[in-house]
Amino acid sequence: AIALLLALTLGLALLVTAAKDYYSTLGVSRSASDSQIKRAYRKLAMELHPDKNPGNEAAAAKFADVNHAYEILSDADRRKVYDRHGEEGLKQHDARSAQGQGQGMGDIFSQFFGGGFGGQQGEPETPKGDTVVIDVAVTLEELYSGGSRTVVRDKSVIVPARGTRKCNCQVRMVTKQVGPGMFQQFQKKECDECPNVKMQREQVSLTLEVEPGTRDGHKLLFFEEGEPEIDGDPGDLEIRVLTSSHERFARDATNQADLHHTAHISLADALAGFELELKHLDGHKVKIGAKDITRPFQVRTFKGQGLPRFEEYSKFGDMHVTYEVDFPKSLSADQKAQLRKLLG
Repeated sequence: AIALLLALTLGLALLVTAAKDYYSTLGVSRSASDSQIKRAYRKLAMELHPDKNPGNEAAAAKFADVNHAYEILSDADRRKVYDRHGEEGLKQHDARSAQGQGQGMGDIFSQFFGGGFGGQQGEPETPKGDTVVIDVAVTLEELYSGGSRTVVRDKSVIVPARGTRKCNCQVRMVTKQVGPGMFQQFQKKECDECPNVKMQREQVSLTLEVEPGTRDGHKLLFFEEGEPEIDGDPGDLEIRVLTSSHERFARDATNQADLHHTAHISLADALAGFELELKHLDGHKVKIGAKDITRPFQVRTFKGQGLPRFEEYSKFGDMHVTYEVDFPKSLSADQKAQLRKLLG
């Protein structure tokens, strides 16, 4: 009976563990180090953050799962319980902890003496390199159809150097017994001996994917592509997309999916009507002529002939054409008489 009970308990634990795998949630192996777990969490948290995915319920749910997984795996004690007994065992462990039970002697001394009797200090925050922001101008053609381009920049990289250096330094609280019932607490700095390194500038290249309709000023995050940090994590790179000027079109500053074009027509065309085609950004032709009278600086809107709407690639903005009428510089007396006759 006892063996059956143990088998059932173990089977339940395995079932629960299989139902929710925190390691898979973060995309790391079960043997991942604390640093790897932290790095994976930071990357996913940036990608799934609600500010970057407004209205996306699926991303919000994943963001919550990632945070919960990191909460478990970043805690050494809870991770150990989860690895051995699964989620159900973790729930029981958390319940006992909430009731103040299951506190070991080492934890009591850790709270009382600051970790001098084997309690673990909180892990210091890993230093991170500087974030780099660079501007890249893209053409309206790229913004219309999308595409990729190579961006080359200078950045610092860490390379080997002669000698060794102190690294991974930590300040640890040490408690020493100085007499019966008397303890003294002091700080002790401990470092490892590591191969020496140095910084040097090198040219690096990366591929920038330009999504159709990308907004002017939109920032694209390249995780850990910024400035490196010795004994820390690299900073991030942010590429700010800017719109290049164009010979035929201008992008609307407010509704960035709309385009503007200025067409020059003669006075005769303005009065009698005209046919005119405009070559669009992908090469297709748009008929912008008119049969009726066109007034100077009149604006006509052509629906769906703008840029793709960002992240809604099947939808397009509009194109607004402003007509400038080119008046003749002079008229003969006979031409003036004919005009008065026609228009008078």
